Amino acid sequence: MFLGFSTLLFAQKQSAEELNRAAREHVREGNKLYNQLKFSEAEIAYKKALSKNPNYPKASYNLGNSIYQQKRNKEAVSQFEVVEKTFTDKQSRAEAYHNMGNTFMNEKQYDKAVDAYKKSLRNNPNDDETRYNLAMAKELLEKQKNDQNKNDKNKDNKDNKDNKDKKDDKNKDKDKGDKDKDKDQKDQKDKDKDKEKDKKDDKGEPKKDEKDKEKEKQQPRPNQLSPEQMKQLLEAMNNEENKTQKKLNAKKAKGKKIKQEKDW
Repeated sequence: MFLGFSTLLFAQKQSAEELNRAAREHVREGNKLYNQLKFSEAEIAYKKALSKNPNYPKASYNLGNSIYQQKRNKEAVSQFEVVEKTFTDKQSRAEAYHNMGNTFMNEKQYDKAVDAYKKSLRNNPNDDETRYNLAMAKELLEKQKNDQNKNDKNKDNKDNKDNKDKKDDKNKDKDKGDKDKDKDQKDQKDKDKDKEKDKKDDKGEPKKDEKDKEKEKQQPRPNQLSPEQMKQLLEAMNNEENKTQKKLNAKKAKGKKIKQEKDW
């Protein structure tokens, strides 16, 4: 039983060593391709190394660099974050943060770049290249903020100007509408004056036609009689017609022979 357990431990140790050896070979292959600027092929080699040994820090770090060289900045940042958690020595962590800062610079995320360079310097305060990059990132971040403030101010000024122009146009339209209204009223008054003037002669007296029209207006029209007046008028007409009919009947009677009855 004891012999079998020892054999199993030896086999596991041998298998782990073989995997680590294979991982190192893939890393060496990747480095060779990386130095030849074959970054996509180097990426494949580093991924093969990690498939053999997922906790191989150097393979993770080099993979992040190969992705960074292919301008896939967001993927590179994610990979460097993995590296930062994997590395234990300060020098390696400083390099990972430095490259992370470079990636943020490419994305113009200067605030994140500043933060990454600061973390790099905490792990390696003597890195002059990182210190230079940090100063540049701060300068670009300040310029970015100033440009943003300037754009915001210009936008506010433009909005205020647009609002002022709209208000001025509205006032102009109102003034124009008032002037048009006043003009229409004046034109109507002039027309009314001309109309009254046409109704009078040179002496200012109403013309003959206008006098007749005035008289005609003053005379009551038939349709202006009240119902009672209409009734009286009809009765008078009926009475006249009855009188006329009686006179006609009387004349007919005078011309007709009247027969006397015999006295038997």
